[in-house]
Amino acid sequence: MAEENKTDTKKLIATVLKVVFGLILIVWGILMVVGWWPALKMVIKGCLGPFLILCGLITLAIAKE
Repeated sequence: MAEENKTDTKKLIATVLKVVFGLILIVWGILMVVGWWPALKMVIKGCLGPFLILCGLITLAIAKE
């Protein structure tokens, strides 16, 4: 019985650590997006053309069927 409690406690601690680590990564990512917004905006603008080309190719492939 005592071993089960230790195992449950270890699982709980591992889960809590994973959640805390995940939240830290989310906050860090948000701060990076806010801090580097001009650079991110430039990357999004640069990827827009190839994305639209890919969407057009997929649409043509679907229409061909």
